[in-house]
Amino acid sequence: MGKKIKGRKRHIVVDTQGHLLHITVHAANQHDSPAACQVLEQSIKKHPTIQGFCADQGYRKTAKDYVETVLKKTMEIPSRISDGWAVIAKRWVVERTFSWFNGYRRLSKDYEIAITTAENFAYIAHSMLLLYRFSAS
Repeated sequence: MGKKIKGRKRHIVVDTQGHLLHITVHAANQHDSPAACQVLEQSIKKHPTIQGFCADQGYRKTAKDYVETVLKKTMEIPSRISDGWAVIAKRWVVERTFSWFNGYRRLSKDYEIAITTAENFAYIAHSMLLLYRFSAS
């Protein structure tokens, strides 16, 4: 705490297809793992049929323990395959969703003042993506 880091972090929960289920935006001076506990709990309340989560190495301690002990769900954290860069099979789904957001000007940078506005623009952008895909098919 007390770090002078400017900006915000976005935590998203997506399904296996990359569709946005829940997003939480918070200040960048909070660590990912404790902040994820709140995000995962809110996503369970919103979507009670979620049976488990898959996360990257940044969530391996506090968040994993919280999910397994408090939420009584499973959390899979893939191990690193090699020391260099490698595609981690399930993580690319989340990264792809973030890259879809970069196509929208309001989400490409941290323009918003209110956190709720930043979250709502992400939902609007994802809704526009879905509408575009349904109309194209």
